[in-house]
Amino acid sequence: MWYFVVPEVVFGQDALSRLAELKGKSAFIVTDKNIVNLGLIDKVKEQLSQAGITSKVFDEVEPDPSLQTVRKGISLMSQHKPDWVVAVGGGSVMDAAKAMRVEYERPDIKAEEINPFISDLGLGIKCKLVCVATTSGTGAEATFAVVLTDTADQRKLSLINREIVPDIAIVDPELARAMPPGITSNTGMDALTHAVEGFSCTWKNDFTDGLCIRAIQLIFVYLPRAVKDGNDMEAREKMHNAACIAGIGFINALAALAHATGHSLGAVFHTPHGRAVGLFLPYTIEFIGEAREELWAEIVYSLKLEVPKGKKAASVLAQAIRDLARTIKEPLSLKELGIPSDKLNSSMQKLIDNTMADGSLIVSARVPNEEETEKLFRYAYEGKSIDF
Repeated sequence: MWYFVVPEVVFGQDALSRLAELKGKSAFIVTDKNIVNLGLIDKVKEQLSQAGITSKVFDEVEPDPSLQTVRKGISLMSQHKPDWVVAVGGGSVMDAAKAMRVEYERPDIKAEEINPFISDLGLGIKCKLVCVATTSGTGAEATFAVVLTDTADQRKLSLINREIVPDIAIVDPELARAMPPGITSNTGMDALTHAVEGFSCTWKNDFTDGLCIRAIQLIFVYLPRAVKDGNDMEAREKMHNAACIAGIGFINALAALAHATGHSLGAVFHTPHGRAVGLFLPYTIEFIGEAREELWAEIVYSLKLEVPKGKKAASVLAQAIRDLARTIKEPLSLKELGIPSDKLNSSMQKLIDNTMADGSLIVSARVPNEEETEKLFRYAYEGKSIDF
């Protein structure tokens, strides 16, 4: 038995106006200072006011949100006593809001204790959660996963429970218009990684396969356009949809090795999440290789690419992803990221330990041992195709 969990998804132009239809008295808006400076929170507050809902803004979420930030938000939330939590931002903001919401409703459960084995969280009694996406990458508006950073231990916590899925996901392309090219590119690679791993992990299923394939197709066509021209609203809308579709697809199947290595890299070197997992994606496709050759071939076919005689679909797909990354100016190696070799060497054991402890490895079609994990990082540093 398995589950397919998805929130109410409101998408397209003017999707933000769904906030004006909410029923309630008060809202706690979780966001970051950049979103506030862009004026997007004013638009959110305007819609909430039309519903007769007052609001309190918490704008202190940082990239890779920490447990400390979540604690601070929970304290303010408990004072405000909202019946709606409204997350406005990218994956970091939405992850922080999900964690705050859990601990606000269930103070007996700490955010870092969220896990798939807790049954009957009983969420929705004190408040409900709306996630408003402003980036086209994480799909966090539609997922029941949370990634927080334990700054003391230099590791990312991947937390999951089906009950923490938002009640409403708002996917309005206008809110993504302000993304600069760099954020557009690395969040787009995050969405691509979700879709590829959701389609190829060991928990893939009939309900998620079509979503993942469609997201991959959309991203290959529209991500370069969105990076080139942020005002290309067709590209913005298609990428915003693709990110949400990929989010629904992978969360109901799960991510794999690229996320394990990407989480590890991000925790140690503070690399943006989408850039980290996107960089590792072609290497992990090559590493998994034959174990998923038929699935790589399906993806290649969906992209209308050919596998030359004597070549494997894994290598064709890996190269296509590298070509896409190069087109949108995403780095293809850890060296291109600017990581010094001595820093890599001194951090290697931590990188290996983080990877081996990451829950994403559970559903990878091929799981590396410690020696292979080190080789993955060293090959990714040099930009070498995987041959082991």
